[in-house]
Amino acid sequence: MRYVVAVAEEGSFTRAAERCRVVQSALSHQIKSLERELGVQLFARTSRRVEITAAGTAFLLAARASLAAADRAINDAVATTGEIRGTLTIGIIPTVTAVDLPAALGAFHRAHPEVRIRLRGGASNDFITAIRHGRMDVAVLGLPDSMPPQGVSSSVLARERLVAVTSSQHALAEKASLSLSELREERFVDFPENSPGRIPSDLAFQAAGVHREVAFEAMDTNLILSLVAQNLVVALLSPAVVPGNSALRTIPIVDGPTRIEYLAWSGFNPSPAAQAFREYLIPE
Repeated sequence: MRYVVAVAEEGSFTRAAERCRVVQSALSHQIKSLERELGVQLFARTSRRVEITAAGTAFLLAARASLAAADRAINDAVATTGEIRGTLTIGIIPTVTAVDLPAALGAFHRAHPEVRIRLRGGASNDFITAIRHGRMDVAVLGLPDSMPPQGVSSSVLARERLVAVTSSQHALAEKASLSLSELREERFVDFPENSPGRIPSDLAFQAAGVHREVAFEAMDTNLILSLVAQNLVVALLSPAVVPGNSALRTIPIVDGPTRIEYLAWSGFNPSPAAQAFREYLIPE
């Protein structure tokens, strides 16, 4: 099964053999033997081209699940000896401020060097879906305080109020504090519409009865801050992601949006690696 998965993913018997660390003739022989046993052709191939067949696609889904289950069984058994192995897939939003993830990852890797760590960037709602479907082990989420994560286990890491970020040249830059109504005439940069990173701000403006214009959308906080520094727009961000930069100012908002950072994971049979990593972010 591993050979079939490797050929499907590599699109080449040669590269699959290199990945599996076997000679190509042995890999080809094993796949042909499997095809004879199944009575179907898994791959259509010529000397120059390899394509998975419909039967191969159907086999591939179950093969991946079987291999994942086998790996999990091995890792669970080894974990009883105190050694943790396997793969740990972690989702990270662009604005993690509650924990020092690089430090946690460094400590975890030194303690469990046999665990392969995969980091995935993206949005909180995508991470929740991935955890539910078993494609991700743990994730750091950023959500409005009125929208806790559903369908996954979670723990609050931090609560924070967002601040207005302006250029140092902006007319509001020297204000000690602001209300949302004072920002009604401003143009904003924010995360994409309906994304968890933006929803707290949208809800706060709606509750205040204030319309705002979002002129730019971006997922990268560095790009957001660069647009602010050019005095093009105002942003609402966690103060922890704003560098001590003479080109930027942070201003508290008295009725501003709040955000909660969570650590989320699957409560259904989490892997030993996932359980161990949680301890680095949520000590008992």
